Amino acid sequence: MLEEVERWLADRSWSAADRPLDQLLERKRAAGTTVSVVLPALDEEATVGAIVEVIRRELIEGLPVPLVDELIVIDSDSSDATAEVAAKAGARVVHRDDILPRLPALPGKGEVLWRSLLAATGDVICFVDADLRDFSATFVSGIVGPLLTEPDVQFVKAMYDRPLGDAPGQGGRVTELVARPLLNLHWPQLAGFVQPLGGEYAVRRSLLERLPFPVGYGVELGLLVDALHMVGLDALAQVDVGVRLHRHQDGQALGRMAAAIYRTAQLRLSRGQSPGYRWGHPLVRPELTQFERGPDGFVPRTYPVDTEERPPMLGIEEYAVRRAA
Repeated sequence: MLEEVERWLADRSWSAADRPLDQLLERKRAAGTTVSVVLPALDEEATVGAIVEVIRRELIEGLPVPLVDELIVIDSDSSDATAEVAAKAGARVVHRDDILPRLPALPGKGEVLWRSLLAATGDVICFVDADLRDFSATFVSGIVGPLLTEPDVQFVKAMYDRPLGDAPGQGGRVTELVARPLLNLHWPQLAGFVQPLGGEYAVRRSLLERLPFPVGYGVELGLLVDALHMVGLDALAQVDVGVRLHRHQDGQALGRMAAAIYRTAQLRLSRGQSPGYRWGHPLVRPELTQFERGPDGFVPRTYPVDTEERPPMLGIEEYAVRRAA
């Protein structure tokens, strides 16, 4: 590990318990910083309501100053009752397609996160996945905390244990097999992040609005790499929030995620965003073929790999108009 990363781990890796809630409220009141929590949701009726209820109960209601000023669920065209459950629990629900309607929506989580910058108003945007179980409010307060207490920090990722069934620490298979090797080999400054692909992170709007957003599963790696190049390692941090329980996907779905993440990395490498990279070349074929056994043997199934990226929101006319107002 680079000496720079060892120092960063000592200086920029914290526990949620390091910043008590009353300290965060005091800092928030003094600075006048506003916080928006955004949950991107697609068919998450089983879990989204409980997450919203915890955030409202512990971080909004009954506090002298709410830690969270705005709680939004962005519904990504769910086929179940996600929107109804979230609204009943107390979130403001916005449909993905109602944000920036002049641009047809592309499928993918990154698309929803990108559009959320137009729906949310906070100075700090905190993203939380909507499939978490046994949700703790420290997932929000923990990662928002450094942005309220450390003026130089701009981007904070959550870190946590990820059990797979009864096996501790075995979740995050795409992280260990794809993302971590890519980061260690090409962006070794980011080797200290425990959960580089985690969906829980808080970022200052002033940084988010300047970053491009891969529309699919590559969004977390893309934002992290681009933030490193834009603001430097010392502006990034991570906070231990405990244990993350969520729905795990099957192996083929993970393969498609891995392809999208590799594509995101490959695009940044071809731009020369890695100091040791010298052999950039375009993606040859943005498709992934997988196999399923059928009655007559193995059947190939080919899926497109996410290649689209949205430009920095700061360059979108509707956003610039709202920001100027």
